[in-house]
Amino acid sequence: MKVAFAGLGVMGYPMAGFLAGAGHDVTVFNRTRSKADAWQEQYAGSVAETPQEAAAGAEIVFCCVGNDNDVRQVILGDDGVLAGISTGSVIVDHTTASATVACEVYGQAKKKRVDFLDAPLSGGQAGAESGQLTIMVGGDQLAYERILPVMDCYAKACTLIGDVGCGQKAKMVNQICIAGLVQGLAEGLHFAKRSNLDVSAVIGAISKGAAQSWQMENRWQTMVADEFEFGFAVEWMRKDLNIALDEAERVGATLEATRLVDRFYAEVEKLGGKRFDTSSLIKRLEP
Repeated sequence: MKVAFAGLGVMGYPMAGFLAGAGHDVTVFNRTRSKADAWQEQYAGSVAETPQEAAAGAEIVFCCVGNDNDVRQVILGDDGVLAGISTGSVIVDHTTASATVACEVYGQAKKKRVDFLDAPLSGGQAGAESGQLTIMVGGDQLAYERILPVMDCYAKACTLIGDVGCGQKAKMVNQICIAGLVQGLAEGLHFAKRSNLDVSAVIGAISKGAAQSWQMENRWQTMVADEFEFGFAVEWMRKDLNIALDEAERVGATLEATRLVDRFYAEVEKLGGKRFDTSSLIKRLEP
């Protein structure tokens, strides 16, 4: 298929590469042109000067940018995707953004008879680079079925959660759960160290039981070693948690632990950890 990909960050760059590797005709756009040029050197594809140019003639346009304002600019802007896309095409937004902006873009796309799906990701940079992402999708069933074989190029699991915006809300649930898990793991490791326990032996025991989690299996060693220069950044997690907290206000949900963990992440940022991996919550316990 002829596809476009707007946003070549740590997630979008390899995802667009998987599309090219699968034989799709890929045109990329990135606001920093040098990143797009580097992508073109590595993969077979074309580079566009604007999202509008990238979308011209594309059957599917994928976006993976930073936040709500970026989504509006790249898709709804004067030289955005909607200005160049053809009737009958599909826009798939992989940005972790608000359900509000998803509904806004959906409404504008429908006016042009273009389908729109919100499809945030879980799996981080490692998942993007290995083509093993989990994707939560909101939107129309027929549009989802149409693009699913293409998203499978870089996904291990895709799920249509419900109408537009539901993908973003599912991602909020994901981040709420991760925040609590990482804080619990940080406190558990801190307690084990202060108790002079063999941390490796403790993790070996409890990771086979009800306390097991992906965070425990993949992060306990680096947490104990005070290594955080990798993975999903604290500043991005705070962005995601604040999206969830805003949505909770709208739907009347109580997120006491999530609000607390967000404050803890703010403390990590003050320690210089804005770009640390999210497992760095332990640093405020053992700075």
